[in-house]
Amino acid sequence: MRTALVVVDVQRDFCDGGTLAVVGADALVPKINAVIDAFSRASLPIFFTRDWHPSNHISFKAQGGPWPPHCVRGSQGAAFHPRLKVPPKAVVIDKGIEPDSEAYSGFQGTDLAKRLKENNVDEMVIGGLTTDYCVKETVLDALDCGLTVSVLEDCVRGVDQRAGDSDQALREMAAKGARLIQSSFVLASMTR
Repeated sequence: MRTALVVVDVQRDFCDGGTLAVVGADALVPKINAVIDAFSRASLPIFFTRDWHPSNHISFKAQGGPWPPHCVRGSQGAAFHPRLKVPPKAVVIDKGIEPDSEAYSGFQGTDLAKRLKENNVDEMVIGGLTTDYCVKETVLDALDCGLTVSVLEDCVRGVDQRAGDSDQALREMAAKGARLIQSSFVLASMTR
């Protein structure tokens, strides 16, 4: 099996001080960086998804959506977290680029599936933001594509609009076939 790391939406607007800040998001960055380093050392593919919304995106409250404006393409808020390590060979996947398409999943309206196939990837390790939206939808689409998926439980955080949404999302991903693991397990297995 060839494994790829997919880091979902670790962008300023979802981190401390952002327009749609997720509690605890900044604390994930060192753990995610450790996994990024391990994948880099192993010369395995690394993908970063990011919301790259137009200013009139359907998800924004002004257009009738549920969210405040966030991750508007080219803005400071759309930039990756300043301490997130993005290796030069990593592939960045922009999503939510059309004004009338939500695109929570890294697969929706992107070439992620094609790029994974070109890299002979059949297993995906995933972490990032948010457990109950973009991580969950990306995981479910990856499973639908026939990929084996492991979710780094200690490297994801959710919005939790309703209490328990993130826990429910983890249960749903596991029920569909995703493995829930800790980053320490991945790091240990890659240093053997």
